[in-house]
Amino acid sequence: MASDTTQAVRAPREEPTVIGDFPCLQTLTTRWHDVDIYGHINNVVYYAYFDTAVNAHLIAEGVLDPQTNSIIGLVAETRCNYFRSLTFPQPVQAGLRVVHLGTSSVRYQIALFQGEDERAAAQGHFVHVYVKRGEQRPVPIPAETRAVLERLKV
Repeated sequence: MASDTTQAVRAPREEPTVIGDFPCLQTLTTRWHDVDIYGHINNVVYYAYFDTAVNAHLIAEGVLDPQTNSIIGLVAETRCNYFRSLTFPQPVQAGLRVVHLGTSSVRYQIALFQGEDERAAAQGHFVHVYVKRGEQRPVPIPAETRAVLERLKV
């Protein structure tokens, strides 16, 4: 019987981005209930920070009203790489940029920074696919939203 000598090839670990790489920065407040039993911000909370950073920016720019928009962005994909722990009660800086802008989807890169370290504590991506509310079928990104997203492109 032949032995299997193949080994998995691992991609190199992603390096943390730096805070200056992001055209948009937002301060997020950590909360007591974000902390897990190990004394640091729980991994699932990082995704909530990503969601908050993206949607807060769209709301601030006047292109998202979650209650009334007929076309909305739904999350199709997320990912996060962790480099060091975030802690409570220090605030978090969320860096936001657009790395791909398609017809009906956008891929954001988000990085989370804390303290004086200019390297990301965590970073990942977040993909929105724009759909007509109620139909859940992809539609083109509205022109006003596209203009906001264009300003975040790198």
